[in-house]
Amino acid sequence: MNEIKKKLFITGASGGIGTAICEKFLKENYTLIITSSQKDKLLSLEKKYGSNNYYYKLDLLDEQEIESDLKIISEQHKDISVIVNNAGITEDNLILRMKNEQWKNVIKANLDSNFFIIKNLLPNMLSRRYGKIIGISSVVATTGNPGQSNYVSSKSGLIGLYKSIAHEVAKRKINVNVVSPGYITTPMTNKLNEVQKNEIMSKIPMQSFGDPKDVANLVYFLSSDDSSYITGQNFNVNGGMLMF
Repeated sequence: MNEIKKKLFITGASGGIGTAICEKFLKENYTLIITSSQKDKLLSLEKKYGSNNYYYKLDLLDEQEIESDLKIISEQHKDISVIVNNAGITEDNLILRMKNEQWKNVIKANLDSNFFIIKNLLPNMLSRRYGKIIGISSVVATTGNPGQSNYVSSKSGLIGLYKSIAHEVAKRKINVNVVSPGYITTPMTNKLNEVQKNEIMSKIPMQSFGDPKDVANLVYFLSSDDSSYITGQNFNVNGGMLMF
C-alpha cells in the first residue's frame, strides 16, 4: 500500500537479531522508532543509524513509565505501520532456586511489555485499518528448557497473546504473527563453549546455527503486503530442530 508511510517501532534493537531487523528495514526505506531502557545504548544506536530515525527511552520493567512513554510515542507517531517486539531478557535458574524477582523481571520484560506496547499503539492502527505486529518468541516456548521456566513461560505466553489479538483485529486488516528463532549466531551463542555448541548442533538437522538475517528476512516478509493473508501464526526458524 503506497499510501502507508513506512515506519517501524522496534524494541531490542541493539542485539544481534534486532540489529539485523533494523538494517533490513532501513534498506527497505523504513523510518525506525527505536527504544531502549538505557540512555547510552540509545546514543550508540543514534550514532549508528542517524538522526533521521527516532529514539526513546522505554523501561520495560517499569509499568507506570512504560505506559506514559508509550502514550507520547503514540501521539507523536500515529503512522506506525509495523510493530516488532523483539526485546527479551534471561535470568536463568532451576525452579527451586529461582528468586521471585527473577521470575517477575523476565515475565515483565518479555511478556507484559508486549501487552502494554500493543495496547497503546494499536488504536492508531485500528483507525487507519492497517498494521503489522510481529512478536519474537523462541523455539524453547514449545520444547521447554531446564533452568528457564521463567523465560519459557514468557515466550509461550507471548504466542497465546498474539494469537488472541490476531482474532480481535483481523477484520481491520491488521496482521499479528510470531517468529520463534532457534539457535541463532549472536553474542549470546558466541559465549557457548565447544562442548555446548556440539551438543546443540547434534539436535539441528541442518547442522549449523542460523544467521540473524534469517530471522530479519522473515520478519520483513510478515511486515509486507506479500503476507496480507497470514495472521495468528507462529513461524519457527530453527534449521529443523523443531518440526510440526
